[in-house]
Amino acid sequence: MTPMSRILIIDDEPALCWALAEAATAAGHVTTTAASIEQAREKLSTFAPEAIVLDVRLPGQDGLSALAEFRQARPGVPLIVMTAFGDLPTAARAFSGGAFEYLVKPFELQNFLNVLQQALLPQPAATQTDADLAPQTSPIVGASAAMQAVYRQIALVAPTPFPVLLLGETGTGKELAARAIHEHSTAAHGPFVPVCPASLNPTLIESELFGHVRGAFTGAEEQRPGLFETAAHGTLFLDEIADTPPAVQVKLLRVLESRRFSPVGSGAERVTTARFIAATHRNLPELIASGQFREDLYHRLTAFTIQLPPLRQRLGDLPLLVTAFLSQLPENLRPGLVSPEFLQALQQRPWTGNIRELRNAVEHAVVLCRGGQLLPEHLPRTGITALTDKFGNSTPDLPAALSQWIDQQLLGQPEDLYAQAIRMLDSLLLPEILSRTGQNRTAAARILGMDRTTLRSRLRELDPTGEAD
Repeated sequence: MTPMSRILIIDDEPALCWALAEAATAAGHVTTTAASIEQAREKLSTFAPEAIVLDVRLPGQDGLSALAEFRQARPGVPLIVMTAFGDLPTAARAFSGGAFEYLVKPFELQNFLNVLQQALLPQPAATQTDADLAPQTSPIVGASAAMQAVYRQIALVAPTPFPVLLLGETGTGKELAARAIHEHSTAAHGPFVPVCPASLNPTLIESELFGHVRGAFTGAEEQRPGLFETAAHGTLFLDEIADTPPAVQVKLLRVLESRRFSPVGSGAERVTTARFIAATHRNLPELIASGQFREDLYHRLTAFTIQLPPLRQRLGDLPLLVTAFLSQLPENLRPGLVSPEFLQALQQRPWTGNIRELRNAVEHAVVLCRGGQLLPEHLPRTGITALTDKFGNSTPDLPAALSQWIDQQLLGQPEDLYAQAIRMLDSLLLPEILSRTGQNRTAAARILGMDRTTLRSRLRELDPTGEAD
């Protein structure tokens, strides 16, 4: 158990201050509270805290701007930041300002006590940090718990030089996450260079990545820098890294390990100063097992991994996402109102294409509403809606519905259409069979020809909240 320690709690919500103080006191600590930074300064003249817990939004001076002052006044004292308005810029500023941890309200008191206990453990000597990053408007939108976890991970890894691997289905925003890491890193003033190695000409991919010297091959009439040089002092984002040819994987591994490479046609080595971020929607361990991806490259890329959640696991973010998409349109195209029915209709879709599919659907609806109110009928028809409309018919036109769904998905240039189709089928078939068996999962599994464990796993994928259990 952590020995008794002195805790300063700064929040302008009296009820929360009381609850946190009571929980800390019950855990054996001595606490005092303040409703503002100004009050906290007065407390510090007579109270020497061993941990400071403070809110971001306070009357007068805000909590983030006070972090540097507290670090200077009480060196080594851990700072725990709380906020009810969690977003990526706030998380980044909190950690770059020296916060030990970042808690998003509402949180469980036990979670607070666990963080407090960790903060009070002996910490390694702190190193001097860079100046606070300026607030930025993040292109990543979401307030769900899943996205708060992503913000925290981005804020933690952004200031480091380590490689980052972004995982997630097609359309979940992996490039946006990569840009956010870049923008909150020490390389933010350098270039952000995105490239998909698999999309490059197979015969010229090494030249594109590493550059070439004059005469290196037919047509190489002059020296040309590659993307590793173009991204100097910035970030090189390698999208869909799983599809990189094996021969190039070997050379990527060497660059990641030594930061050295040689242009095509030259024996002279050059050093890259770029930071590396990679992304894929594919299962890398499976590709390693099948010999399609190098295990050593995988381990080098996974110094830090961030999993981007699919849209179906963050449906609460739909209103925020719709608002963000509409705000990016010219004013003359924006609808007069987003109806509650429109948002409810969005909640009913499986969103196998994730954020990319949602944006396409919103833009489709904007065209049809012609500046009026966004309604459910303005949404594009998909395989889901087409099949649902036909459930009452004795002979639904399944091929036509599937063809319509494929047409819709191809608008977003998917790279995992098969997986999307399986998820769409599951979202229709499994609930229907369960309904017809009176929610008897054993009977449903027998009809579907799968074991009960597989059925439960598929249902959890459709309903990650666990309400289906």
